[in-house]
Amino acid sequence: MDESRVLIGPTSGSGDGVGRLLSLPHPKSGKKTCYLLNNGMLQELHCFKQPYTSWFLGDYVSQDGSLYSATPVDPVFVLLPIFEEARMKKGDDLGKFRQLDEILFIQNYSGYHHLIPIAHDSMQLVCEIKEIGSSKFFRLDDSKAFAWLLCKVSQLKQALPSLDKNYAAQDENNTLADAVAILGEYLKDEPWLKLLCNHLQLNLPEATKKVSNAETSLTENNPASGNFMPEKDKSDSKTKRTSQRGKKAKVETESQNIREMFTRASRRR
Repeated sequence: MDESRVLIGPTSGSGDGVGRLLSLPHPKSGKKTCYLLNNGMLQELHCFKQPYTSWFLGDYVSQDGSLYSATPVDPVFVLLPIFEEARMKKGDDLGKFRQLDEILFIQNYSGYHHLIPIAHDSMQLVCEIKEIGSSKFFRLDDSKAFAWLLCKVSQLKQALPSLDKNYAAQDENNTLADAVAILGEYLKDEPWLKLLCNHLQLNLPEATKKVSNAETSLTENNPASGNFMPEKDKSDSKTKRTSQRGKKAKVETESQNIREMFTRASRRR
């Protein structure tokens, strides 16, 4: 089962607070990645797990120390590899026009079906469209996709100096390289990242190295990968497990007592 509905708590706006978890291949690595679709926004989920950590969530004590974060992601990045393959381009042939429900019918990834409304709007930026009656047919357009990527680079390049003093202090070329590296976390080297680097006169191996380091960090902490803890933390956890077993049991017992205390307190209200 690669998707489910989840209650995500109060939301701003008119949403009902119910999101949908989707398991989709990462646009760069192809590995299963967890996304949250809520109120028409697609977000990538990350899990940062620390051993022996608990959190207070209102009146409730969570013994699972996992910290989840959801980062908004432009759906075009997620859909770009699918649309690139769907046109079945060969040589100088521009490929085929196809309907969205056909393009997004991917075996073992039924979650793509829920992205059809988003794809209808967002992919018009990078596709040619033909209308026959009430039906629309899409085909990825290389020139439109590349222009969209250059626009993304320009936006990031302008935004980075305002985010951090280190970005503000570095020269323009390094800021440009960082912007491309950030986008490269969601782009395959061929053809898009290579095209960007060639056009902007950047060194592809350097950009790829930055991307690889960032991608490794994200993959290790992604809830869909089943690998919540970095390898170093796993080895440290194994060596400490025996010596801290008694201490861990005590902490867990105290956490249960604290949770029961808040449960009783909430019942008296």
